Amino acid sequence: MDLTKAAYQAAPGGPLDVDETFYAAIRDRTGQQQQLVTELTVPIRSGRAWVVPAGHVCRVTTIEGAQVADMNFWNLADPRERMWAARTRQLQAAHVTEFDRLWSTLPFLRPMVTIIGDSLRDYGQDTEGGRVHDLLGTRCDPYVSRMLEGEDFDYHCHSNLTRAIAPFHLTEFDVHDVLNVFQCTGLNAADEYFMKTSPAQRGDYFEFFAEFDLLVALSTCPGGDLSVPMFGPDAGDALSVCNPLGVEVFSLHNDLLEGWIPPERAAYAGQHGMKSHDWTQ
Repeated sequence: MDLTKAAYQAAPGGPLDVDETFYAAIRDRTGQQQQLVTELTVPIRSGRAWVVPAGHVCRVTTIEGAQVADMNFWNLADPRERMWAARTRQLQAAHVTEFDRLWSTLPFLRPMVTIIGDSLRDYGQDTEGGRVHDLLGTRCDPYVSRMLEGEDFDYHCHSNLTRAIAPFHLTEFDVHDVLNVFQCTGLNAADEYFMKTSPAQRGDYFEFFAEFDLLVALSTCPGGDLSVPMFGPDAGDALSVCNPLGVEVFSLHNDLLEGWIPPERAAYAGQHGMKSHDWTQ
């Protein structure tokens, strides 16, 4: 028995298999098969939130230079359903790329997005063990900053995301563990989380397909491309290595969506072993 195999597996053709032919056709669409419906720029050390309707594609681009982005995803109709980073690590990988999916929390447990485009897909693992598009860590936040540095700073990713979702009547309690796009991370020999300079360059992109109506939020990390340490004795001012990011949302021609059905929520309908009880007794 190979104990190094992935713990979570399904039979061929099961729920973890992705129709790569279908999603590759969407990735490789021509201009006549798509229409730009939303376009925005996320300034440095800021956050924005936007809607990606079901069956649409969203692309995040490094429009000026390398920049790490922290992203959150919610069901637009019910934000209690949101991205589950830990389960996605188990079902997919700790670093994601083309044809991986981001999965939602219980009791929903279904794919929220399928990644269809990644200009850094061939980066693989570098000599230090770093990989890109990270689900290992989470967002920087002012609480840890205060604890480690003794200073308040309002533009960490947690705060950026909190401001971004406020117009949608969500709060910091709705901000959750993130997908770190363009971020290069790994675990060192002591099993400690490390971050290193992003390998992204101007024009790199990360693109995903919305499996149902989504609210998406993005923070341009105050660490920029992470070439300047954010914490510790070597910490410095990373303002000079911060860049804005571009966001585009595209609708797709019906021909590209033929046969696609939005995923249903998890089929489990039990009550976790709890039985009816007359609490008046």
